[in-house]
Amino acid sequence: MRRSIATVCLSGTLDEKLQAASAAGFDGVELFEADLINSPLAPTAVRELADELGLSIDLYQPFRDFEAVAHPDFRRAEAKFDVMEALGAPTMLVCSNVRPDAIDDDALAAEHLHALAARAHERGLKIAYEALAWGRHVSTYDHAWRIVEQADHPALGTCLDSFHILSRGTDLATIDRIPGEKIFYLQLADAPRKAMDVLQWSRHYRCFPGQGALDVAGLLRRVLATGYDGPLSLEVFNDVFRQADARRTAIDAMRSLILLEQTPLPAPAPLHGFAFVEIGVDADSAPDLEALLRAMGFAHAGPHRSKPVQLWEHGAIRVVLNHGAGEDDPEVVAIAVTSEDPAASAERAHALLAPSLERRRGTGEADLTAVAAPDGTAVFFCGSDWLGDFLPTGEPATDGVPIERIDHITLAQPFEAFDEAGLFYRSVLDLEPSESAELAAPDGLVRSRAYAGGDVRVVLNVPALAGHERTELQHVAFATDDALATARALRDRGVPLLEVPDNYYDDLEARLDLDAAHLRELGVLYDRTPEGELLHFYIAPIGGRVFFEVLERRGGYRGYGALNSSVRMAAQSRGERHAEGAGA
Repeated sequence: MRRSIATVCLSGTLDEKLQAASAAGFDGVELFEADLINSPLAPTAVRELADELGLSIDLYQPFRDFEAVAHPDFRRAEAKFDVMEALGAPTMLVCSNVRPDAIDDDALAAEHLHALAARAHERGLKIAYEALAWGRHVSTYDHAWRIVEQADHPALGTCLDSFHILSRGTDLATIDRIPGEKIFYLQLADAPRKAMDVLQWSRHYRCFPGQGALDVAGLLRRVLATGYDGPLSLEVFNDVFRQADARRTAIDAMRSLILLEQTPLPAPAPLHGFAFVEIGVDADSAPDLEALLRAMGFAHAGPHRSKPVQLWEHGAIRVVLNHGAGEDDPEVVAIAVTSEDPAASAERAHALLAPSLERRRGTGEADLTAVAAPDGTAVFFCGSDWLGDFLPTGEPATDGVPIERIDHITLAQPFEAFDEAGLFYRSVLDLEPSESAELAAPDGLVRSRAYAGGDVRVVLNVPALAGHERTELQHVAFATDDALATARALRDRGVPLLEVPDNYYDDLEARLDLDAAHLRELGVLYDRTPEGELLHFYIAPIGGRVFFEVLERRGGYRGYGALNSSVRMAAQSRGERHAEGAGA
């Protein structure tokens, strides 16, 4: 099917928006009226530019507050028809009236829309009537459809908008009764669940399908079952998107449609945990991090055959230190997942527009495929052959520290890339999202959302407000079957564990009627849900963006200890201030 995007989704000038939509592979656009009004380009010049870029202008929108008033403004409508003819736009979106003086009279609304459609028909144009979720009298799609039926004109149909329908929880059954040819346009948008005024929700928090919590896919299936064969169009009002790079946003938008349509998308290959995590270091930071890894029981397994990269192992856990990443402080620069079919995983990633990363490969070295996540982190798809790229040192592994595998990796995101990164991991790695959470840090709120599938878990964190970038929100969590024994072993080996205040344990005992003495002694945090329990603790940061966590999941616990995040962040902040004071 044809894919379209509303220019309101993208930042920049109108010509920049059109160029971004074309570069991302869209077939057409919805032209938002304000974008044309604000542009120095005449409508005919906009049409010529769209033609050059291979784009059609599928919809001109919105025409507001027309129907069910004392005196409908046909003069304004005729002026917009002139504009549409110059643009080559076949359809105008008329949204339901929100004016206080709008009249609650369906027959009158139908009469006015019939007359408008008749005028449009004379020019070879069409009218798509849409119910705004906050319309004065018409606020649901089924009500709008009844008016269209009553108006009964071949040039008048309805526009279905997933946000307006799903945000109100309107019964979808009426969609099944709308003839496909009378659905003139379909607009798609997702959104996180918000307990707020629907107008503000719509204007500021919409997102692309797959980034929110609405069942856009279910609605699309019902609409397609009617025989609708028009464009699948994205109409997303989002404050972040409007200031982000237009070309990246357009690619993110296209990725959401590809995932929503499902075909011809390659199936995901099964993933079996993390093959390795790669941390960038420099000459100053490498010795401290290597000493910490050794104290945690890791052995130096060997250098890479041709790159300034060192492999450290602890059983099945593999940490790669990249001395050529150009990082001043330790930072996660790559993650690698173990795939049953790396080539199939790469094929899916490329189909979802993930940019490939070129790699220098020495003779006989594994042919690893890597793509770039939105924040620049490399994502590798590995089999079992990559370990041969390292020259073994023969250094024996250390016993006595019972960590077993990487449980999850938490990555701090640029403010504008949070939703984009979420859709990337959801689609490319086929991970399912959890509910988004807000965590209280000492200097502001942090949004957090986890994406999980089998033994692969990625947690994304971002400041809730732009301009409040944090540096301590990136960490690697190792799983153990005995958090208390692991904490004790690491403490005895001189590993600095994060100090947790006594007040936390006093509250824990009062809240859960729990004897926390053994937790208090070792700085272990605790969480409990109906499914199970979590015991976890943190290694005190040694600088840079990376720190380590060790956790034990008991029963069916599936969370990440979000309740304890504010305790962790406050403790880390105290440690930073102490370190700064000591160095003053």
